[in-house]
Amino acid sequence: MRGKHASLCAQKYNIDTIHNMLDRTKRPSVKPLMDLDIQSPNRIFMANDVPLNVLHVGNAEVVRMDILVGAGIWHQELPLQALFANRMLREGTERMNSAEISERLDFYGAWVELSTSMNYSFLTLYSLNKHFAHTLSVVADMMKNPTFPEEEMRVTVDNNRQQFLVNSTKVDVMARKEFSRALFGDSHPCGRHAVLEDYDQLTTEDLRDFYRKYYHSVNCSIYLSGAISTEILTQIEQEFGSSPWGGVKPCEPLSPLPVPPYQGRRIHLEHPTAVQSSLRLGCPLVDRSHPDFAALKVLVTVLGGYFGSRLMSNIREDKGYTYGISAGIASYPFQGYLAIGTETANEYVETCIDEVKHEMRRLQEELIPEHELSMVKSYMMGEMCRSYEGPFSLSEAWIFLETAGLEKNFFQILEKKTLGVTSQELRELAIRYFRPDEMLEVVAGKSV
Repeated sequence: MRGKHASLCAQKYNIDTIHNMLDRTKRPSVKPLMDLDIQSPNRIFMANDVPLNVLHVGNAEVVRMDILVGAGIWHQELPLQALFANRMLREGTERMNSAEISERLDFYGAWVELSTSMNYSFLTLYSLNKHFAHTLSVVADMMKNPTFPEEEMRVTVDNNRQQFLVNSTKVDVMARKEFSRALFGDSHPCGRHAVLEDYDQLTTEDLRDFYRKYYHSVNCSIYLSGAISTEILTQIEQEFGSSPWGGVKPCEPLSPLPVPPYQGRRIHLEHPTAVQSSLRLGCPLVDRSHPDFAALKVLVTVLGGYFGSRLMSNIREDKGYTYGISAGIASYPFQGYLAIGTETANEYVETCIDEVKHEMRRLQEELIPEHELSMVKSYMMGEMCRSYEGPFSLSEAWIFLETAGLEKNFFQILEKKTLGVTSQELRELAIRYFRPDEMLEVVAGKSV
């Protein structure tokens, strides 16, 4: 039987073809990416004018709902106010305490995430379609009727205080905080970081004040992604779209705040027991809305934005000074910065910084070889495709556009400029924007 079976297989399939398909020594052919087509959400304004953005994608009977509230760190009057006003939504409502909320969500196999950014706070629900009505009612209660109970707040704050104390001893956290503080100053939302005393001074009334000011139907939008049924849309409208809810008072849009003049300098934070030092280096760039952003993103990727980058090849692969080093564009409201980060042995700090500057100068002086630029472009387009391949990642892409204040054609512009930029243009951008001799250098670690 075995011989007969093998004979039948040989007749049905070409053995040489199968061998070639499995030959790992032959590189698969590379095909250029055609126009990137990203599905847009269907935007609906419900009866109370809350925008509902619907992405009907996929067949899996699961849905993701994101509620975006314009209530981030930028809006708070007190440190930690935005963070804990958001986190306390699940700690008790007028109908349920924190344990009952958790039990209800667990029973229906749902998951809720609460997070806060510079300009937004988010409530994200993952739910099975068949239980969506039940999980949605829990989330609606959390969003509309939180009570901010004193005991639960103390527990939540204490847990976060302990994490703060642990993180405060880590050199990477020290360097990251000092980097943003040096760029923006202590009075700016992007440069002000919580200190230990802030955890003790925050009250439940501070959270209620923040909630009343920002958590209402005029200041939110909703995204739905997955296999969205008409029934789910109806349920959303009943809970969040039928009438105004919350304080319903228009909020002022974000506006630029004063930033200290940029000053390239070295800042050292001593950590006498640190085995490694954490480095954060950077200089001003542009924000995402600037015409040069897309091309600069390519340039920064060449410098340190992927595993085969100039910095990784030099400092990790060739010199062995670090396990990893990266460069990216750190985007804040109204401003962007080149941000380079790594950790290295204390004795290699100066050499690492010198090599970073060396690679920046190379990009100012030499044209990027065509084969390297082509590889970087392919990598970046592949990453873009991965970011938009599923219903939930698609939702994240459009949420990113809204929270960053970008136009809906941003992805198409990014694709066109990424594929079209030349080595000569990148060299000119490196000359214009890179400041290897005027960088802000933050080092947290033990002096050598």
